[in-house]
Amino acid sequence: MAISDLKPTTRRKISWGVSFGLAIVLLAVIAWFAYSNWDVVGKQFFNAEVAAKLFPDAITVNLRNSLLYTLVCFIIGTILAVILALVKISKGPLRWFAIIFIEIFRGLPAMLTIFAFAFMVPMVFQFRWPVGGITGGLIGLACVTAAYNAEVIRSGLEAVPRGQREAARSLGMTMMATNLLIILPQGIRIVIPPLTNEFVMLLKDTALLFIAGASIEMRELTTMGRDGLTTYANATPLLIAGMLYLIVTIPLTALVGRLEKKMAVKK
Repeated sequence: MAISDLKPTTRRKISWGVSFGLAIVLLAVIAWFAYSNWDVVGKQFFNAEVAAKLFPDAITVNLRNSLLYTLVCFIIGTILAVILALVKISKGPLRWFAIIFIEIFRGLPAMLTIFAFAFMVPMVFQFRWPVGGITGGLIGLACVTAAYNAEVIRSGLEAVPRGQREAARSLGMTMMATNLLIILPQGIRIVIPPLTNEFVMLLKDTALLFIAGASIEMRELTTMGRDGLTTYANATPLLIAGMLYLIVTIPLTALVGRLEKKMAVKK
């Protein structure tokens, strides 16, 4: 019997089993190589002495800063994204401003945007960011977040049945009132899963803030790992940074999956 003749559920089970088996084999090979070279691997990646020097600051300062930067950029970016999405679906002249803003900040690499806001903008307009370049970096990252979230929110707004808008307009509501009071609440509910996924992506993108420079108290996880790599000539700080990212991102990714399933059931 060919695989194509099997039931979809059976094919999924076989695919899952093969993938799981390959993952086990891959992990076993990596573990074997690591064990056979443990003198080098253990010293370079699992150095307890280096790890001890990083804590508790790795959690109380660096992880806290990563989460704080993510929240700040996400909140500012999402508020701006709602405005951009509403403007883009409107018929007004500002629609082109929203389109240009979204296309520019989606088209530029996030690292280049962070660098531009942290260093180029102050240089051109002759001023200094309060707290330093990290402030400009956060503004740049918030603009990137706004551009991506605007497209997510726009898709949610356009997914609301057209009859909702027509009914509101027939009751005498203005276009602005219709979008804000009728369409936006329904559209936001639709895009909660993809917005949560964007939050996870943003958390990882805060790693790019290292280019803006930061004091010890302002460092996020990746900067901690890079500085630790230089200071101790050891890769343990980078490994710890990666593990702390995973501790946050894996539960958030699982949450995205659950939200998507709930939304699919409601549909």
